[in-house]
Parts: sequence; structure tokens; C-alpha cells
Amino acid sequence: MTSILQPRKCKVTKKPPKSYGFYLRIEKDTAGHLIRNVEKNSPAEKAGLKDGDRVLRVNGVFVDKEEHAQVVEIVRNSGNSVVLLVLDDASYQKAEKEGVNLEELGQKASTGQQQEQQSPPPMANGAITAVPQPQLCYLVKEENGYGFSLKTTEGQKGLFIVELSSQGAAAKAGVQNNDRLIEINGKNVENDTHEEVVKKVKKSENHVMFLLSNEETDHYYTSQKMVLSKESASLRLLPLKPRLIEIQKGKNGYGFYLRMEQNTGDHVIKDVDSGSSAAKAGLKDNDILVAVNGEQVDGLDHESVVGKIKHSEAKTTLLVVDKETDAMYKLAQISPFSYYYKAQDPTPAKMEEREELHTEQKVNHKPRICKMVKGPSGFGFSLNMIKNKPGLFINEVRNHGPADTAGVENNDFLVEVNGVNVMNESYDKVVARIQDSGDRLTLLVCSKDAYKYFQGQNIPITASMAD
Repeated sequence: MTSILQPRKCKVTKKPPKSYGFYLRIEKDTAGHLIRNVEKNSPAEKAGLKDGDRVLRVNGVFVDKEEHAQVVEIVRNSGNSVVLLVLDDASYQKAEKEGVNLEELGQKASTGQQQEQQSPPPMANGAITAVPQPQLCYLVKEENGYGFSLKTTEGQKGLFIVELSSQGAAAKAGVQNNDRLIEINGKNVENDTHEEVVKKVKKSENHVMFLLSNEETDHYYTSQKMVLSKESASLRLLPLKPRLIEIQKGKNGYGFYLRMEQNTGDHVIKDVDSGSSAAKAGLKDNDILVAVNGEQVDGLDHESVVGKIKHSEAKTTLLVVDKETDAMYKLAQISPFSYYYKAQDPTPAKMEEREELHTEQKVNHKPRICKMVKGPSGFGFSLNMIKNKPGLFINEVRNHGPADTAGVENNDFLVEVNGVNVMNESYDKVVARIQDSGDRLTLLVCSKDAYKYFQGQNIPITASMAD
């Protein structure tokens, strides 16, 4: 009965900043991880992916019964190439109906092809974890310098970060002790001497961009025979982000002009009319245009870009950066469009599912006490703040890390650290509290909706309110 079930192995390879050209989704009342919206002439279509295909394996690992978010994370972090074993829609439904063991089916299809597949992603307690990535960190020099030293380690390539000041510029940028330095301002320095690296950091004056790896990332990339580069880096620690602006066309158009700078080739926003739809959407004079409706404009002439905007009948979506953000990305020698395509969620939920989730969160206004023990890579989360706004919030919660296991979630607001209310404390002070807590840490956190509710009702958030 299973002889006609023939999974297909599709190796999808992309060239940054392009995407793979498909969406990976789960849908209500439909089993499996579905391939959707395969773009014409995209890497996905050329590799043989078809709408409705179900993903059985990613890079050789059976994922049919895994959490969807974990499968998405593996695909996202596979660098520029991913190997998918898929089954067409009709065959998948037939296999489900007949009770076919899809893992065995996939295993047979994979036999003899392992040399083309990448090694399985890391596992923790039998569950798939996020693939390690190098990190881009943007350091802004302070009065006491950058707050770290460099050392060489015998038998190991490159220089390592040591003597990291807990409240220094490097720590604030997300740098960690024993991180290995790969690039400075987009240039590889793994074979440079200590003296040469120090000279490059000094030459960069008040701002420097580091590409860093840690022991876990080094081990993973070595096992995959992959090259560490900024193209595969996480951009989450970068403090300045591009802005995605959706503008509805008004009676007099969008309400701004576009000018091409002759010396840089940048397409620059000018003369945003006050009160126009562009101004209301947040577009500003001197913003630099990166993309129009998801298409990058770098290298296009002025008429082509204007044509793309005019082609949008009722609305247009612009990706823009201000001058400071543009300078940061140019320092790293990557396009701000990289952030855009890495940040896109390839798993859009159905609207009714989103609404149900939102309702559940809305009624649960209780804070949560989260107790954790430090792991080899720390507590497994980062702390962030929005400039000129009160409060600190959690982000980059690592899958299956101490914080994740303790119940901490991305975008949680931090209320207490080890029983001390920190809502009015500075970022540096809270970071110091966490670092001084040793191997055990207790946080009182609450969701964004709960935080807004308590603030709106003027209710103090305390540990006694938690379950």
C-alpha cells in the first residue's frame, strides 16, 4: 500500500538578500507542516517544492510531529541552503488515513542520500533546539572605552573577548566573555595579529561592528562544514532597526517626494507634507528608502523606483532607515533589507486563531514568578528597553534554555529581580543585579497586555498576585 508514497528530496539554495520563496504554515483542521505560496522562479520552485507539500524532514531530521515554531526556526537558521524531504498533499492524506509510519517512510527515502544532507540540528532532552548563529554587535564607545580586552588562545584561530566590563559598551551591545572575534566592520580578522586587530578597533573611532561566535556556534559550524559570516548572523542585538511603513494613497497622492543622491545612489525621502498619509504613517524627511512592497531598490535608477511606488494603486509599503541606522548597517557591510527578510514571520496564523490567542492573553492579567538556574550559556534571555519609555522587557528567550523552561516569554515586562522591584531602575542597574545573582535567579514578569492593564488601572504589580 505504501509503494506509491514517494517523498521528494528538495535542496533549496538562496542568495542573500533573497528569500527561499515559500511559506511554511500550519492550518486549522489540516495535519502537517505545509508548504504554501511558492513564488514563481524562486529557489523553492526550482528545487521542486509545490503548494500543499508536507515537510517530513529538515536537513535529515524527522520533524512531522515537532512543534511548528521549532521547525520554522531550523529552516530559518539553515544558512543559505536547506534540504527538505516532502510528501505531496494527496500522498500525505493517504498516509494519514492508512496509518503509515511517516518516519520510516522518510528514513527509507533518505537512505543513500545522507552525504548531501546537513547534520541534524542540536538536540536537548530529545527536543530540537534553535540552531546556533554568530552575532552582530554594534558597540558605541563610552568615556572608559569599549569595556573589554582581547586574548589569543593556543591552538585556536582568532582572538577572544576577555575582561568584559559588566556595565561597559561591549556588554551593553550583547558581547559576552570568551566570544571569538570573526569580523570588524565587515572585514574578516581571524588571521590578524593582536596588534592588527587593536589597530582596526582604534581606527573605527567611536563606533565599531563586531561579528562574534561562541564555542557552541563554532562547534556547530565546524560540524556542518559551514563558513561563519555576517550573511548567517543573527541581527537581533543590533539597536537600530529599519522601519516598515504602510501608506494609504490620499486624494493628492502619498504626500512626499523622492530624490536620488548622486554621490551615494541613495533614494531619499523629501518634503513630507504635514497631515499627509505619509506623515501619519511615520515617514520622515531624509529617510533613506530600502525597499518598496518587499522589493529592494538598491542599484535601481530613480525612474524605476518611482514607478514601483506609482504602480501601487491604493497603498504602498516602504522599508526605510534614518541616517544613523543606515550608517550602522553600512559599517557592517550588510543591507538593512537583511533585517527585513530575516524578521519576516514565515508562519502567518489564520486571523481567527490570532484573535483567540489575543483573547486568552487579555484575560490572564496575573504576573508570573519564574525561577531558574544558570546554564552553560547563561540564563538564556536578553534584556531590552525602548528609548525614552519606562520599563524593561525580555527578548531573545532561548528555546529550552533556563528562562524558557522557567516560563519566561519574549516581550514579558520585568517587574522584580530576586524579590526587588526594578520597574523604575536603570538598565545598567538591573543588568548588574542579574549578573550579581550567581547561578540562581528569580524573576517576576508579566505579559505586555497585563502590564498595560495594571498601568492603566494604576495597580501595583506584586509577587502576591502570581499563582
